[in-house]
Amino acid sequence: MATTHRTDSKVAKTAAPSIKAFDLSDYLDSEDMQTEYLNQVLQDGDAAEFTRAVGHIARARGMAQLARDTGLGRESLYKALSADAKPRFETVFKVMQALGLKLQTATAG
Repeated sequence: MATTHRTDSKVAKTAAPSIKAFDLSDYLDSEDMQTEYLNQVLQDGDAAEFTRAVGHIARARGMAQLARDTGLGRESLYKALSADAKPRFETVFKVMQALGLKLQTATAG
């Protein structure tokens, strides 16, 4: 939205400052950061958040390359890893493999 200012009976318009939307993937700039983030999400135990976390990591690393590595379309990847998606485990697993990520288990005790 532009702001209007009156100066000497002339109207001057200035552009409103633009605010960039927050994107977590901008801050996942190292493999260590990505691994720590994914481990924290796993500890929280929210499956939907886990899918979103994999999506954030995928965007941080480059969705176009991931599409080539998985054989899936970019649009399909964005949709599968979006906030309200419920992708098949096979899709998430394929994405994780292409990203070089693996799941490990341990007893909860």
